[in-house]
Amino acid sequence: MTGENQLVDASPRTPDGAPVPPAPVPPVSVPAAPVMPAPAAAPEQVYRARRLALPAFTLASVVGAFAYVGAVDPNEPGHYPVCPLFRLTGVLCPGCGGLRSAHAFAHGDLVTALGANAMAVVGYFGFAAFMALWLVRAYRGAPAPRFAPQPRYWWAIGAAALVFSVIRNLPFGSALAP
Repeated sequence: MTGENQLVDASPRTPDGAPVPPAPVPPVSVPAAPVMPAPAAAPEQVYRARRLALPAFTLASVVGAFAYVGAVDPNEPGHYPVCPLFRLTGVLCPGCGGLRSAHAFAHGDLVTALGANAMAVVGYFGFAAFMALWLVRAYRGAPAPRFAPQPRYWWAIGAAALVFSVIRNLPFGSALAP
């Protein structure tokens, strides 16, 4: 065979035709990397700051939302959309008056906030208690509080919201209407 496609075995061979074993390669000496000291353990303040990041961000977001609602009056038309249920049916839902309640609450007027939406005010205080618990537990290194009510409690909350909606739409419950 001639030409480019010819396979040529150029490995060295012994007189009897066996391949010569390769010579041992001397080990290459690589300079050892300098030994770095182990990083110092992060101080407790760094861990505490990491634990507090999520609850602090959540709290800052809610405070920002309340600041916006406190600055932009929902009692003036055109700033916020109208409740679709109220617009279509004239029936007040459990959330109707929630923005007016938040505006009054942000200004420290608890009586007006309760008059606009008493259920929302209960929710504000519930959220404040949950946030306080979450921040204290994060500061101490305890696990975050878990809000996972049993189904019967969800049904009770739903029933309370339904009763609240029905009563505030009746003539004798007009004190609960915004």
